Amino acid sequence: MLAVAAAGSAGGCAPGMTRAPRDGDLYDDEPFGNLTLLHLSDCHAQLLPIYFREPSINLGAGTASGKPPHLVGEAILRHYGIARGSRAAYAYTHLDFEEAARRYGKVGGFAHLATLVKRLRAQRPGRTLLLDSGDTWQGSATSLWTQGQDMIDAQKLLGVEMMTAHWEFTYGARRVEEVIARDYKGRVEFLAHNVSDTWGEPVFKPYALREVNGIPVAVIGQAFPYTPIANPRYKIPDWTFGIEEERVQALIDDVRGKGAAVVAVLSHNGLDVDLKLASRVRGADVILGGHTHDALPAPLLVANSGGKTLVINSGSNTKFLSLLDLQVRAGRVADFRYRLLPVFADLLPPDRAMSEYIEKMRTPYRARLETPLAVTEGLLYRRGNFSGTFDQLIIDAMLDVLDVEVALSPGFRWGTTLLPGDVITFERLMDQTAVTYPEARIDYMPGEQLLTILEDVADNLYNPDPYYQMGGDMVRVGGLTYTLDVKQPHGKRISQVTVRGRPLEPHKQYKLGHWASVQPHAEPARPIWDVVAEYLRDRKTVPLAAPYIPRLEGVIGDLGLATGRGSPGMSGV
Repeated sequence: MLAVAAAGSAGGCAPGMTRAPRDGDLYDDEPFGNLTLLHLSDCHAQLLPIYFREPSINLGAGTASGKPPHLVGEAILRHYGIARGSRAAYAYTHLDFEEAARRYGKVGGFAHLATLVKRLRAQRPGRTLLLDSGDTWQGSATSLWTQGQDMIDAQKLLGVEMMTAHWEFTYGARRVEEVIARDYKGRVEFLAHNVSDTWGEPVFKPYALREVNGIPVAVIGQAFPYTPIANPRYKIPDWTFGIEEERVQALIDDVRGKGAAVVAVLSHNGLDVDLKLASRVRGADVILGGHTHDALPAPLLVANSGGKTLVINSGSNTKFLSLLDLQVRAGRVADFRYRLLPVFADLLPPDRAMSEYIEKMRTPYRARLETPLAVTEGLLYRRGNFSGTFDQLIIDAMLDVLDVEVALSPGFRWGTTLLPGDVITFERLMDQTAVTYPEARIDYMPGEQLLTILEDVADNLYNPDPYYQMGGDMVRVGGLTYTLDVKQPHGKRISQVTVRGRPLEPHKQYKLGHWASVQPHAEPARPIWDVVAEYLRDRKTVPLAAPYIPRLEGVIGDLGLATGRGSPGMSGV
């Protein structure tokens, strides 16, 4: 059982509740209320069921430390009353991951998700909205090769009704506009109030106001506010982004004035940003968010000057679907029931129409996707604040193939998991590297600039003000070690930096390998997947290398840091 919660909005809400599901009735709760919001986010183009390990390090900054979503492992089990070894423990934690994965199987996949969506809609006829917080078109080989078309068509078949975006913008402004005008017209509302053109005018529709089961529902779109910083600005040179807190409030007031009984913000801010936003604007019943891939078993309730707002995040990789049942009376939300439903492939039969679509779409690419590169001897995963074993594999490949002193790899949170003994196919490699700016480059960089990079990325992650966080993870490093004190201010978090065992020299030029630069380059370079594929083919079998974790200070006892079984690389804490 999860905690009984009190929900609220501008008008105030009566108590609602959530609970941890049992296997027998996982998808068969009695419908509640008269309106249902279904929500997914950050599927990262994963059409088929996969394995996905949750993090063993998810440290919060400032007052967020040790609070959801910054709990891992045993702390999650205790906080939400989840039994160790259960399906829920497998879904929400990294604990005993290999054993649990072999017992409970793969998760997600659009065919299995489609079955779940249809089942919930059939249980709640005429009263559902399916909302997508974005990062849908990016994260796989087929999505990259089709410029997201495989996912766009899958969204339409699934019945997504509204979405906002982040990685979608990395296909470029023209591609996004083309999809909205051609593919989504009359089918999917693309909402983003916080994207403006060079004249300050909104580029996209800011909100949608729709009547569902006789209830006026407003959905405000909030795209990722830091897109031109976290990703290449040259992909979207004429658009500006921001949190736009005052505009959010103005839109809430506007739609309330137009009669909206329910106001939802469909966000790609990242959870900590959503929590701050919820505390500073009034009148939103719920923020349904994404970007940071946090799977919240229960919503967070945030007080503000108008009442309380529910904040929900729905994990990633089609691993979860949020089910929010609302009771709306007298023009306001009076009560709610919420469950975050894990999508277990072994419990949900694949939907026939979606399966046929996926098979047809993948057929032209199958030979390339299934090309074997090597076999892994250990668990390969990405998710974690500082590194994962697949991150370490990419770093090792860069150090070897590019012959550099230092290697840097982005702190991306997307990427699937492989179990020991699995074949690393080209598709699984692309799950970690499929971006529109994949070039692996060699540069020479002074030590003082390397230190600046580490400090700046650490500030993106550990600035105590959520509005200055971009929601990614720390840059992954190879050939370099450092100490990080998460409680220090910007410029003082990084110390004791060494390169190849020797102290960093500020003015020395180091040979550096890196990839996914957000800066434009005129000269071509090899894509990172070619570099890693070469490394894998030369080895055939890949032994498990513990991911590099810096020495951490200021984190002893932090509930976002696991140090037990299944948490490699913790010796530096």
